[in-house]
Amino acid sequence: MPSILSANTLSSGFNVANSCRFNSGSSDNLQKTPSGDGNKTTFSVSTWVKRSKLTAAHESIWSAGQYQSTAMVQVFFESDDTIHVSQFNAGGGQQARLTTNRLFRDVSAWYHILAVWDTTNGTEANRLKLYVNGVQETSFSTAAYPSQNDNTGANTTDIPITIGNRQGHSLFFNGYQCECVLLDGTAATPTSFGEFDEDSGIWKPIDVSGLTFGTNGYYLDFEASDNLGNDANGGTDFSENNLTAVDQSTDTCTNNFATFNGSLKQMSTMALTEGNLQGATSSSHEAFFGSFFSSIGVTTGKWYAEFKCTGNANVVYVGISNNLEGDAAGNVTVGGLKAFTFAYKGNGWAYYGADGKIAHTNSNTFLSYGAALSNNDIVGVALDLDNLEIYFSVNGTFQNSGDPTSGASQTGGVVTAGGAALTSGANSGTYYFCVSDNDQSTVCTVQANFGSPVHSISSGNADANGHGNFEYAVPSGYLAVCTKNLAESG
Repeated sequence: MPSILSANTLSSGFNVANSCRFNSGSSDNLQKTPSGDGNKTTFSVSTWVKRSKLTAAHESIWSAGQYQSTAMVQVFFESDDTIHVSQFNAGGGQQARLTTNRLFRDVSAWYHILAVWDTTNGTEANRLKLYVNGVQETSFSTAAYPSQNDNTGANTTDIPITIGNRQGHSLFFNGYQCECVLLDGTAATPTSFGEFDEDSGIWKPIDVSGLTFGTNGYYLDFEASDNLGNDANGGTDFSENNLTAVDQSTDTCTNNFATFNGSLKQMSTMALTEGNLQGATSSSHEAFFGSFFSSIGVTTGKWYAEFKCTGNANVVYVGISNNLEGDAAGNVTVGGLKAFTFAYKGNGWAYYGADGKIAHTNSNTFLSYGAALSNNDIVGVALDLDNLEIYFSVNGTFQNSGDPTSGASQTGGVVTAGGAALTSGANSGTYYFCVSDNDQSTVCTVQANFGSPVHSISSGNADANGHGNFEYAVPSGYLAVCTKNLAESG
């Protein structure tokens, strides 16, 4: 389900500025090869991850080595969405393995994952540990531990370290990673990387720059868009493979931005890529009106998002919906079965690319409103839940002489132009940004920008709180859809 208020909503303390967005379709990964041996028995791997794709076979978060060619250690998500940590010898023989019973399927939240090897430990179960969000995992479907004093292959000359894939394979990770750390020679505890917030109880990051990184240790903070593999600790940088400046993101474990929700779509041929910020509908008849919904919903306040229509903009719908559950006759349902038709069957309001008209709640008619769309046009959506109004812009110009800052007068808004009224209240007033198409034989492609864009921005505009990066100016009083803003206004 989409989140009304996602995890990792923190307004103070240590702030993480950037993450790196990994996409399997472009084989994104980072890699470097140690030039000298470090500690092969004792080390800690820490990263924060936000997943984009579930039930994908072996999505590798981190690895050192190549299976059946060198000794290898790895951390990855299994196809059943468990976390798997393992160790192999050079011939491919398994020396250790932990596979969680717990599943990790929240694509709207960040997880902190810490894997710790210390094969020198006299207690078998202490030679390999896994922590998630500050708590040690102890329930495993498989638990096999290294022999005492095993050399793992990590921190070894000429054995590559890879983030976002496994060397020699195509086990690419889909999603975001930030605060990537390797401590060579230290069996760390979670308190080296985070702490529980005293008010919310949420596990949050702390500054790791003062840790002892060791010979081959590193700290990737992703703050240099032109060098995403930069080691902020001063060691040898990673090489970026297919990653560019646009893959730097402000979606982090301390400010979680909305994406499209990969768990809520009609059928598998509707594809989400690029950190769940690019959606392609299906050409299948059964996916007619197939829709994508934002991972975060809002109930009050004023919110702004942009949508770049990169393919078949003439059949796109861009808008909002506050109905994500319904009946088998066509209303939106949860679980990937009938997440569609938001402009008609759902409680929705949508801008139609063919002619700029508005489709709205349970209506088979269209309201004249704005201009038709062409490919690469950007539709801005300004949602005012304080005054129950919605406004649409095209390439920075609000249509129908709309004035999103007009407040209670609702100048040029969809409702005042004759559209159905927005509703409010605990049940009816949770709204999600949505896109859909109006064609059963073409694929419509849209890139969402909730403040952390997947496409290049030529100008750059933040909201009043300094959050987000938009192509066009954010109307005064409107905010990007991220958890720092939600904590104050959501």
